[in-house]
Amino acid sequence: MSIPESILQRKGVRKMADIPAEVLQLLNEGKIATVNLTEWLAIDQHTLLKGFLEQIGEKTWFADIEESLLAQKKPSANSNAKTIGLAFGQLLNQESLDKYFAGHSSDVVRCWHCWASSIQVDEVTALLDVMRPFAADQHFGIREVVIFASKERLAANLSKTLPILAEWALSEDENIRRYAVEVIRPIGVWTKKIPTFQDQPDLALPVLQALKADSAKYVQNAVANWLNDASKSKPDWVKEICHQWDTSSNNKATAYIIKRALRTINKK
Repeated sequence: MSIPESILQRKGVRKMADIPAEVLQLLNEGKIATVNLTEWLAIDQHTLLKGFLEQIGEKTWFADIEESLLAQKKPSANSNAKTIGLAFGQLLNQESLDKYFAGHSSDVVRCWHCWASSIQVDEVTALLDVMRPFAADQHFGIREVVIFASKERLAANLSKTLPILAEWALSEDENIRRYAVEVIRPIGVWTKKIPTFQDQPDLALPVLQALKADSAKYVQNAVANWLNDASKSKPDWVKEICHQWDTSSNNKATAYIIKRALRTINKK
């Protein structure tokens, strides 16, 4: 099926009610990716799941997975994606997951892939290897889901996690660099806090220092947000780090990071 260029190049709307019927149908059929959060939230994952299972010849799985979806106390787009993904992670091995999910036109299906892949391995190093393609995905939604799917386990083993992320902070891919800092934010958005960094933020310096003058605004915002998180519990430490960076780096990127990092402190 040929998708009209006008649909592929759309910018997206702000309200679900304004999503064109043709676009919503294609989203629910898994034939196109979402272009904003509004579309992501509008997708009927039950419909998408049924169609996907038909495509891979496993229609009989629908009833059990739907039962898990309906059993949720507070269903949401995020929890639906997690529930479906974890179900596939129990039903399929990594080879089969990659065969059916990798490169799928629907970003939501690839989010399922991320969750499913996250439970295929136990060890932190292996988990990061598996999560790396999702951290590098060109779609914004998958780059957020990979954080949800990995942060808690990485936070539980920082001694192994941090050296790897320090290497990732040197990657040529800005999405990988952004993940390296975003996945270990002390507070973050809709994710569990990391008490270790609330008490000892200096432990993350090998990652942060590598990115203090990063050329990508996407990464700059992540570093600034990390420091802003830390400023809630260790404001003096954050002020000192910002002072050091300001003194040692005559760089617009560093100046931008410092300004955003101090936004909570400067409000007081």
